Amino acid sequence: QVQLVESGGGSVQAGASLRLSCAASGRTISSYTLAWFRQAPGKEREFVAAISWGTDSTYYADIVKRRFTISRDVTKNTVYLQMNSLKPEDTAVYYCAADPVANVQAKGALAYDYWGQGTQVTVSS
Repeated sequence: QVQLVESGGGSVQAGASLRLSCAASGRTISSYTLAWFRQAPGKEREFVAAISWGTDSTYYADIVKRRFTISRDVTKNTVYLQMNSLKPEDTAVYYCAADPVANVQAKGALAYDYWGQGTQVTVSS
């Protein structure tokens, strides 16, 4: 089992920045892919970004490219999502996900076995 705990969400004005953190514990995740998804009210959960823990390769949804950056700290077993130039449409619950076999370009939520509890991000105009 892998446990994922997100933090860092909050309420900000449009144009602001936030950094989300996802601390992983349990099994060794050296071969895992970790990802961020988000879900707005009344909408399906959508892929945001992913990172390969082993190779550090990354992949982004088009809607967040050049604004969001995913990274990892292997010493802290933590993955981050730096979000810049936030827009009201970025408002959602953000979830961290992990999977031992998912490809870093896997965008479907079903590709990931482990999920955190989510952290709310609210961006006002």
